[in-house]
Amino acid sequence: MQLVVQNIRNGGTAVRTVPGPACLPGHILVANAASAISAGTERYVVELARKSLVGKLCERPDDARRLLQKVRQEGLRSAIAQAQATLDKPMTLGYSSAGIVLECGHGVQDFKAGDRVATAGPHASVICIGHNLCARIPEGVSFEQAAYTSLAAVSLQGLHLAHLTLGHRVLIVGLGLIGQICVALAKAQGCAVFATDVDPRKLALASTFGANQTGLGSPLDAVMAFSNSYGVDAVIITAATDSNGPIEFAAEACRPKGRIVLVGVAGLSVPRAPFFKKELEFTVSSSLGPGRGDPVYEEKGMDYPIGYARWTVQRNMQAVLELIAAGKLPVEHLTTHRFSIEQASEAYDLITSRTEPYLGIVLQYPVEQKPPARRLILAPPRISKGDLGVSMIGAGNFARLIMMPILRNIKGIAWRGMCTAGGLNAEDSGRRMGFQFATTDAVEIWNDPATKAVFIATRHHLHADFVIAGLRAGKHVFVEKPLCICEEQLEHIRGCVEDLGDDCPLLMVGFNRRFAPAIQQIRKFFEGIAPRTIAYRFASGYIPHDHWTQDEGVGGGRLIGEACHAIDTCVALAGSAPAKVYAECVDKVSGTETTDDKVFIILRHADGSVSNISYQSDGDCAFPPERIEMFGGGRTAVNDCWHTLQFWNGSRCKKTSGAKDKGHQAVFPAFLEACRNGDSWPIPWNEIYGVTWASLMAVRSLREGAPFAVELD
Repeated sequence: MQLVVQNIRNGGTAVRTVPGPACLPGHILVANAASAISAGTERYVVELARKSLVGKLCERPDDARRLLQKVRQEGLRSAIAQAQATLDKPMTLGYSSAGIVLECGHGVQDFKAGDRVATAGPHASVICIGHNLCARIPEGVSFEQAAYTSLAAVSLQGLHLAHLTLGHRVLIVGLGLIGQICVALAKAQGCAVFATDVDPRKLALASTFGANQTGLGSPLDAVMAFSNSYGVDAVIITAATDSNGPIEFAAEACRPKGRIVLVGVAGLSVPRAPFFKKELEFTVSSSLGPGRGDPVYEEKGMDYPIGYARWTVQRNMQAVLELIAAGKLPVEHLTTHRFSIEQASEAYDLITSRTEPYLGIVLQYPVEQKPPARRLILAPPRISKGDLGVSMIGAGNFARLIMMPILRNIKGIAWRGMCTAGGLNAEDSGRRMGFQFATTDAVEIWNDPATKAVFIATRHHLHADFVIAGLRAGKHVFVEKPLCICEEQLEHIRGCVEDLGDDCPLLMVGFNRRFAPAIQQIRKFFEGIAPRTIAYRFASGYIPHDHWTQDEGVGGGRLIGEACHAIDTCVALAGSAPAKVYAECVDKVSGTETTDDKVFIILRHADGSVSNISYQSDGDCAFPPERIEMFGGGRTAVNDCWHTLQFWNGSRCKKTSGAKDKGHQAVFPAFLEACRNGDSWPIPWNEIYGVTWASLMAVRSLREGAPFAVELD
């Protein structure tokens, strides 16, 4: 299938061939027939991508601050490598398309194969999209008309926020696509409309869309006359400019207690005097309506009750389509250019060069009759004698920024299949790493006879099923932490390992810190000494409560998903598996933020050692995040943020460097060598199981207020 892609590093816009997407639960698979380019939004993205690195950072100061923070915490080389990898990640364009449903995922009941739908999906021949971001196309509405639905929903949401009613007088500032649609929608709502733009060519079209009066630039006197000198009831700003002019003009044109809604982009230096004098309301509209950007709505498919949210993304889209069907929103008059999907780069050259006038630009597709192939050959097979066939499932941030750069430098690997849920990520990551094929179907990996080992780096809730499938397919499995996110999954994995017995392939979890040079030195320093006392401060920084890692059903929460690192490191340092776990967190004061990431965890190990893990997320982000102190036999060792090591013995201190190495450079080779040579598991199964169980029990201890013993056979 074909997909329009923006290269963020070099600014190139291209059409790529990628594997077809998987149809996920709560989603539908749609073969697009047409999609509309949002010229303002997409031009901004393309022009930003074409800037230099310095230009990009100047345009996005928040990203610049994050980069500087990484330099301080991880060093210049690591920070720049991660920044470059981020720039290399391609981005899809577009959010307004229409086509035919090919397939419905589990739990979707409101659509069926063959339905004609408008979607908030990207420019691609086939898309997988949450069913709440789709609306059924009425009879008599063409695919090209329906391709404007999401764009029109943006306009409609702006009008909702203006609280317009019959007879209101409204001013529309900016007559691009969104502005022209706002004119028609306001007119359909029974409002009198004054429309303005700096381009005189757009005024005539606004009149055909129903504007009662038009004016060039900022014609304040004409607007006041239009409103009988009172001022308009509301102003909708759909312009795209850095200037503060639209805000100032809107404030002067509004009546007392009027409303101003910013749908486009404008300077936001609000002039106090007219806002104070008139008690004006100012609102910035958020995209297509309530639900946009909410993973519960978009990805999990949970709708908002109509009594609490009359207008959601989907309901805005459906209302727009009904207006198009009724002839009250003639979007067909907006189209000035049409391009086939293969010519998409020409369309973007048009909107960035501005060499000729344009307004509505539609991309057209040959409509697919069935789901596209989910496997794409990237290169001919290349397996030399002695090479280990390796495949990978998942190519998120950790895989791209940490795993792949290290794995790329390891010799003796024949890269086989790269699998992700979305075809673009599989194709792009697979091509960069030299994989033989890209796929969106993990069965292709399990059925590939040349694949001997698999790296799994998906979201956490998928780990357990992939681990079991991989082991039963006879593949060695490296799974990024955590092993799983609930007790039931852990028991299923244990059952699989025990069923396979001596024939079980190698299983390893990405507990990299135990492989760090610093940890190896500390273990050697305390060799022969037991029990030991360990204090580990793990201040990992704030993550919003609605991030997927905080979702117990997806990420497992931060204790399971990240504090497991600290638990495993303590197990490695003590040289003994956990025997008992107890955890306490701070009291929750108010709000929606979790307290599960402000925790102390106490571990008692089987040999009598004790570990105390302080896992904190609400400290200063510039504070050194990790510190380990270990005591025993009259000795003390300190690992200060993997940078400085101290070894105390006989009242003397020896200091060495930890080189900021957290073990990533050693953990992957250890797994691959064990796979090649048939060595014992680099992390014993009882420790993998014990660390995972302890992570799960730490969460249970928070919930039930009691310690839990780890039951190991």
